[in-house]
Amino acid sequence: MSAANVIDVQQFINQHRFSRTQIVTLLLCFLIVAVDGFDTASIGFIAPAIGKQWALDPAHMAPVFGAGMFGLMIGALCFGPVADRIGRKATLMICVAFFGLASLVSAWSPDLQVLLVLRFLTGLGLGGAMPNAITLSSEYSPDKHRSVLVTTMFCGFTLGSALGGILAAYIVAHWGWHAVLLVGGVVPLLLLPLLAWLLPESARYLVARGAAAEKISRILNRIAPETDLHDARYELADKAPAGSPVKQLFDAKLRRGTVILWVMFFMCMLIIYLLSSWLPTLIKNTGRTLQDASLVTAMFQIGGTVGSIALGRFMDRFNPTRVLSLAYIVGAVFIALIGHTASSTPLLVLAVFMAGFCASGGQVGGNALAAGFYPTANRATGVAWALGIGRIGSILGSMAGGWMLTMGWGLDTVFEAVAVPAVIASICVLFMRKS
Repeated sequence: MSAANVIDVQQFINQHRFSRTQIVTLLLCFLIVAVDGFDTASIGFIAPAIGKQWALDPAHMAPVFGAGMFGLMIGALCFGPVADRIGRKATLMICVAFFGLASLVSAWSPDLQVLLVLRFLTGLGLGGAMPNAITLSSEYSPDKHRSVLVTTMFCGFTLGSALGGILAAYIVAHWGWHAVLLVGGVVPLLLLPLLAWLLPESARYLVARGAAAEKISRILNRIAPETDLHDARYELADKAPAGSPVKQLFDAKLRRGTVILWVMFFMCMLIIYLLSSWLPTLIKNTGRTLQDASLVTAMFQIGGTVGSIALGRFMDRFNPTRVLSLAYIVGAVFIALIGHTASSTPLLVLAVFMAGFCASGGQVGGNALAAGFYPTANRATGVAWALGIGRIGSILGSMAGGWMLTMGWGLDTVFEAVAVPAVIASICVLFMRKS
């Protein structure tokens, strides 16, 4: 067979117009992470209602949050390697079905112990769905637009989180907290038929696993129907290291980048969850009302959404590691400034917005960076394990604010301390490259 019949799948995607199939793929991944965001955020809004019904104080409710976060971490670590073995589409459908069913059953939890187990199981599915949505989006994106497409897709999580708060408050007021969990279960289950019908398997994954050329051709013809792929053979530019997908993370060419990504994800998620969890309390301690504190905190999420898309575009145009390094160091400055601008509402809003733009937006950019760093054979594992390690930072971050307040730290000191992880992330990412 002549060389003309050998097609590099990524070059094929790069050379053709962005198709309806690719748009549908990114949209479905957007919906998956939006449902993920809804379920992750809604538990915080129904916790007071659960505590009231079961006569639980905040200390007894805390494990509900911890169980979900622990499930997210374990789910990422487990389902990443699964996706590199059985495929991105199959794993996504398993995860969506898993967290949909677990959330649905949670609505009939008779007591706290059962709810804890079901929140952990829900977290397993949620934790596995997110990295695989990132991976599949990346593998259907042309190189020159990969970062902005992945970061835009991931904005579904922010949108879902926002809707989780708005809808949960309305649903609890009219139908009770059980109904929120019902919605969180029914919606992903309704999404499953669409995934089965419209979501393609990753063509890059199929090549890496040695699938039949005819199967790959059918997918690529959905991207470019006019192209004759009769008798085509397929290849990938990236070569897989030896060993299992997890072992491959520590191949000589990948180990340094793997460690750097883990440190970066850990630091960023620590910042994001600390600020998301404790900003309302910290700002309220300045004498503002809880409503004002909530509105200021919302600027962190808005900044993160805007930053995700903007940084994605910058990463496609310039050196992505330098873009992220600059974002993190600028973020460190604005995080530290939050404590020094508390007396001025306009300056406080600006500092919180920019902290979200750089820290939260930078984390989403980190997802795109990880997806572009790993070869196809272990990309899902690489992204998933970076997110899984990052979840450890999220757990610590959600508790760290309480520790600092218990120790009597002032507002200035708290935010200066929170800026330190951003500096560490900035320094780390500068050394991010394949060995």
